[in-house]
Amino acid sequence: KQQDSMNSRLKLVMKSGKAMLGYKASVKALRKGKAKMVLVASNCPHLRKSEVEYLAMLAKTQVHHYAGDNTAMGTACGKFFNC
Repeated sequence: KQQDSMNSRLKLVMKSGKAMLGYKASVKALRKGKAKMVLVASNCPHLRKSEVEYLAMLAKTQVHHYAGDNTAMGTACGKFFNC
């Protein structure tokens, strides 16, 4: 149930047009202080995940660990890259 709630919220954020996808865009937003929240997929490499968490800590931004993998997260966002 919590996963469905997260997916519906993610869909709503994507519809608003204020979301950014991808590692490079996320890091740029964190460095500029524009990011409000970062979602990390469960199969994200450990080094990349720790780098994003460190940048988020410096930017005082919330990090949420998504329960699904990157394909499930992309599908929830409405981007069917690996399907």
